[in-house]
Amino acid sequence: MGQDGRVSARKAGRGRGGPACPVGRAADGTWQVRDFAVARALLRGPGTVQAGLGIETVEKLPSRVRRPVLYRDGPEHREHRRQTARYFTPRRVDEHYREPMVRIAEEQLAVLRATGGAALSDLAFGLAIGVVSEVVGLRYGRPGIRRRLERFFPEEFGEPGLTGVHGLYWLVRQNTNWLRIHLADVRPAIRAHRRREHDDLISHLLAEGCSDVEILGECLTFAAAGMVTTREFVCLAAWHLFTDAGLRARYRSADETGRLAVLQELLRLEPVIGRLRRRTTEPVRLRCPGGPLTVRPGEYVEILLDDANTDPKGVGDDPLLVRPERAAAVGAGLSFGDGPHRCPGAHIALLETDVFLSRLFALDGVRMSGEPRVAFQEAIDGYEIRDLTVSLPRAGLG
Repeated sequence: MGQDGRVSARKAGRGRGGPACPVGRAADGTWQVRDFAVARALLRGPGTVQAGLGIETVEKLPSRVRRPVLYRDGPEHREHRRQTARYFTPRRVDEHYREPMVRIAEEQLAVLRATGGAALSDLAFGLAIGVVSEVVGLRYGRPGIRRRLERFFPEEFGEPGLTGVHGLYWLVRQNTNWLRIHLADVRPAIRAHRRREHDDLISHLLAEGCSDVEILGECLTFAAAGMVTTREFVCLAAWHLFTDAGLRARYRSADETGRLAVLQELLRLEPVIGRLRRRTTEPVRLRCPGGPLTVRPGEYVEILLDDANTDPKGVGDDPLLVRPERAAAVGAGLSFGDGPHRCPGAHIALLETDVFLSRLFALDGVRMSGEPRVAFQEAIDGYEIRDLTVSLPRAGLG
């Protein structure tokens, strides 16, 4: 049951308290959008640039350093997306990445078979790291990339700074972790790509004349977008399937198109990132249900994704319930964003999740053996699923 009394299938609700004004203002003056159509139009339209997602830190880099694509806007951003779009098309994903996805998924499930039990977040992180490494070109690093990434993306973040012990600690920690990943993962990959050209993102960045620092920034951006978020969604989707016998039966009996519809619907209901933030660069007119509003230049707008994705005017009836048939019309809602900054790896994330989960749920006797714990990353309003363990029957036991 949701906080507003509506029946809800959510596992990781953010506790916003139910229906509210489709477009309103927070106490700090930030505009907040909960209406699906208004949110989509804002993301697709002109007059805004990225905000949040650590952009304040990126803006402190020297002007000569090219920003990762996530933090760029305008013609430069559009050109980069045009040049790299071929790495993320459904055909490319199917022809180039499906086989590595299957191999990596089987490697993770082999751990489960060998031990009889495992933390699903560990298996999912191994899957996501392997797949993103294939797409980006991070195949040449030293062992231990998982630990290095876990240190770079801790469960709790601090604010780096120069005016206090706490800020200095996080400043040193952040820079140390950047250096670890550069020396152990990115630099070996760059050297290998300079010796021999590959058909992947790092070779493209080298051809563009990017420096090692710029390539490191892009790799870490893809690590955050493609590794961390996929890990959480795999766990969240598995939790739903383990606890809903009807949905699990539907998923297990469906073809790939049907299974992907289930996953898209779960992601619509439970977006990994809870809000997208934009800053206006010109007056932006919002066509709201109660009449048009104009956001002035320099103001901030937040799209509350879990609210927008459950707006019945945009996604249909029973928006807090799992209805896979709606995926044909609305897909995953706005969970991958929309417009110029829509996540380019959307198809990769869905397919690798299905490749893994379809094999996990095909295992005889697989069950959820640990009660999941939900935490949230305040910086992105993103959920984290921990303590969800899976197990298999021990051989010889009834």
